[in-house]
Amino acid sequence: MKIDLHAHSNVSDGTQTPADVVASAADAGIDAIALTDHDSTDGWAEASQAAREYGVVLVPGMEISCRTAEGISVHLLSYLHDPEHPGLLEEITKAKDARYTRAERMVSLLAEDYPLTWDDVIHHVAPGATLGRPHIADALVAAGVVEDRTEAFSTILTSRSRYYVQHYAPDPALAVELVRAAGGVPVFAHPVASARGRIVGEPIYREMIDAGLAGLEVYHRDNPEEGREFLRGLAKKHGLFVTGSSDYHGAGKPNLLGENVTSPEVLARIEDMGTGSAVVR
Repeated sequence: MKIDLHAHSNVSDGTQTPADVVASAADAGIDAIALTDHDSTDGWAEASQAAREYGVVLVPGMEISCRTAEGISVHLLSYLHDPEHPGLLEEITKAKDARYTRAERMVSLLAEDYPLTWDDVIHHVAPGATLGRPHIADALVAAGVVEDRTEAFSTILTSRSRYYVQHYAPDPALAVELVRAAGGVPVFAHPVASARGRIVGEPIYREMIDAGLAGLEVYHRDNPEEGREFLRGLAKKHGLFVTGSSDYHGAGKPNLLGENVTSPEVLARIEDMGTGSAVVR
């Protein structure tokens, strides 16, 4: 089986609908795909219908944006949680609302120096989608300010830019606890992706493991090899499983479906652990 456990649709910052993500997975020879939109499960129903049509196994999921007390960004993948769990839903809603307010402030700052309006950004956001910096990047591309999202994030939208504004995000250990409470399976996404910004030290891993972390996304294009070695050792020491994923965003990133994959044994383990929702076959 070819299993890819990290993909985004236009429900967050991908460029394809949930159904089209599943169709692309089928075209790429993917047997099982996880839809993991940022702070949202709104694409699950559409993706589930497409999965049945195309004969692709769907793992319903979500990627939760977290932040440590030191201000370091952490992304947590959640698989098979209950999307209506009150505690998790409340925290996700709080984070989504903060993303919207943050985006408004960033656009206001950017408009002082670039030909950019709030309407320009909203044009690139699907109805009900989780708003994020990628949508601002798309507006900057359309305005001819940058060539693509990659250039936008490496220059104007970097966390070191004067236009950058932080938003509320839950503590990583709290997010792990909430995912577990919702019957989900929590996995630390691209943990050593230092090119994205600061990465956490071992104390944060310990806090997340103590809270119920189940796995580490080891095989991801943004994890350098020396970091992968560290992660494999950590997984072995603490009995965590390891995953591999593309972090597919359609045309939004160069990442290709299936460029990193997860073993069938790990998928079976996730399915055994998850009690909040079910794999779609």
